Amino acid sequence: MRITYLFDPLCGWCYGAGPAIERLGRLDDATLELAPVGLFAGDGARPMNARFAAFAWDNDQRVARLSGQPFTQMYRDRVLGTLGGTFDSAPATLGLVAVGLTEPSRELAALRVLQHARYVDGRDNTSHEAVADILDNAGFTAAARHVRTPDPALLATYRRRIEAARADMAQFGVHGVPALVVDDDVRRRILPGSALFGRFDLLTAQLKAA
Repeated sequence: MRITYLFDPLCGWCYGAGPAIERLGRLDDATLELAPVGLFAGDGARPMNARFAAFAWDNDQRVARLSGQPFTQMYRDRVLGTLGGTFDSAPATLGLVAVGLTEPSRELAALRVLQHARYVDGRDNTSHEAVADILDNAGFTAAARHVRTPDPALLATYRRRIEAARADMAQFGVHGVPALVVDDDVRRRILPGSALFGRFDLLTAQLKAA
């Protein structure tokens, strides 16, 4: 079984789904593939103003209650509280794509590092330099180097992966993330993100049923 994980690294619900995604990545009878959709990248980026910060924090509290994932006061103060910037997932997505090119088996670990840096350590990972520093400190040295000086191959792979993920969203009528595309070699079907916030045995049962 192949599971394609549709997500955005700055999506709070995707961060909340992290524990379930990590368990899926350890399944012996399934392969997990990360598919960043670029939801908040490029045209999807938003200004970090007081209104958006309040909306994000309110939403994050719902995610925390449902998932148990921490959203710290440092995150609220240093990330949401730093107004005037841009809520843009392109740099973090580029970082993940760089890890996918240099150390593909560690891409999920890199996603966890970038999410932890933001939501727990309160580091704003919406710039190339910040993402590169986070990856460098976590031992993803080659990927960090690529993020600091993106080459045509990296940028082309970035575009290709987002286009592929968005094609899946369009095919299955998905308008938000997280979501899973399940391929059992017979057919491909969508599993909504809500399945990632319940009991894991029920999630695996739904995967097999799909």
